[in-house]
Amino acid sequence: MKAIQNGRCILPDETGAFTLQTGKIILYDEDAVRAVVKEKDFDAAECEEILDAGGRYVAPGFINVHIHGCAGSDTMDDDPAAIRTMQRFLPQTGVTSFLPTTMTCAWADIAAALGHVRAAMNEPPAGARVLGAHMEGPFISAEKKGSQDARHILPADWSRLEPYADVVRIVTVAPETLPDDTFARRCQKAGIRVSIGHTAADYETAVRAVREQGIGRFTHLYDAMSAFHHRAPGAVGAAFDTDARVELITDNVHSCPAAQRLVWKVKGRGGILLITDSLRACGVGDGPSELGGQKVLVRGELATLEDGTIAGSVAAMNRCVRFFRENTGASVPEVIELVTKNPAEDLGLYDQLGSIAPGKRADFAIFDEEIRIFAAIVGGRCRWQAG
Repeated sequence: MKAIQNGRCILPDETGAFTLQTGKIILYDEDAVRAVVKEKDFDAAECEEILDAGGRYVAPGFINVHIHGCAGSDTMDDDPAAIRTMQRFLPQTGVTSFLPTTMTCAWADIAAALGHVRAAMNEPPAGARVLGAHMEGPFISAEKKGSQDARHILPADWSRLEPYADVVRIVTVAPETLPDDTFARRCQKAGIRVSIGHTAADYETAVRAVREQGIGRFTHLYDAMSAFHHRAPGAVGAAFDTDARVELITDNVHSCPAAQRLVWKVKGRGGILLITDSLRACGVGDGPSELGGQKVLVRGELATLEDGTIAGSVAAMNRCVRFFRENTGASVPEVIELVTKNPAEDLGLYDQLGSIAPGKRADFAIFDEEIRIFAAIVGGRCRWQAG
C-alpha cells in the first residue's frame, strides 16, 4: 500500500461536485485507489511508500483529449517511439491520460498512426496512459480546414473507420458534409464520440447535428468553425445554444480571456473540456517546427504556418488550467473538473478514472497555486517529481 498525505485534496462530494478537502489521506496501490481516510485513522506502518504533498493540491490526473504532439514528437510520426516520447513528457504537465490526435494527411499515414496508437494502448504505459485516438480529419470542410492539408480531405466513410473502432475514441467531422445520420449513428453504436469541428455549417445545420443526430461535442470551440453573428449565429452559436460539450484551447492565443469567460458563463463547469491541441513544438521552445508536413514557426505562445495561419498550440495542460482559472475566476476544484471529470465522462470512462475514489485508477496530479506540477502518478507509480 502507498499513501499521499498533507495535501489539499480535490475530491467529489455527495453530489459528485469536486470540492477541496483537507485532513485526508489517499491510499492506493498499482491497481487502484483503495481508500480515502481521515488523518486520525491513518496507520503509516501499513504503507511501504508515503508521498508528502507539502500542502499542495492533490487532484485526479489530467486527461488531454486533443493533443497532436509534444517534446519533438507527433502522433503522425511513422515511428512507435514518438508516442512513447509523448507519454514520458506529459506527466510533468499533470497529464496522466491522453488521446494522441491525428490530422488530415494521406489515409495510409493516418492508418499507420492509428496502428501505433493501438500498440501503445496495449502496452504498459511508459508514462501517461494512451486511452485511444482522436481522429481530427480527414472528414472536414475545405472551407474551414485551418492548418489541415486540403489535398487529403475525404468524405466521411465508416468503412475507413471501422477497422480502427477499437482505437478511435473521438472523430471530428463537418456535419454539413454528412448526407444523413448514418455515419454518426454507426460511430455512436461503436462507442466513438462524433465531434463538430473544422466546419462551415450554419447554425441550423449544427443544431440539427446535435439534437437529431446525437453529436454531443464541438472540437476546439471558436477555431475553424463558422463564427457567431447576431443574425447568423453559426456553429459557435449552436454550441452555446445546445447542451453539447465544447473543447476549449485556453492558451490565450486561440481564445482571448473574454472569450473564455463567455464560455464559462454559458456552458458552466459541466460543459467544457480544456485541451491543448499542442504540436510537437510543445516543450521545445521557439524556432522552426512541423505539422503534417507543413512548416511551422514558433514564437513564444504562438505557432503559425508560413502563411500566418495559427497551427495548433505549444501550451502545456497545466498552463491552460492556470490561464483559465485566472481569466474566469473559477475555483481550483471547478477548473480541475474540466480536465478530469468532464473528459472522463465524455469518453464514457468516469467509472474508471477522472476522480479520486476507491476502485478508480490511481492517477494523480500534485501541484501548487500556480499549477506548477510537483508530482504525477500514473497507475500507482510516480512518473514525474520536481527536483
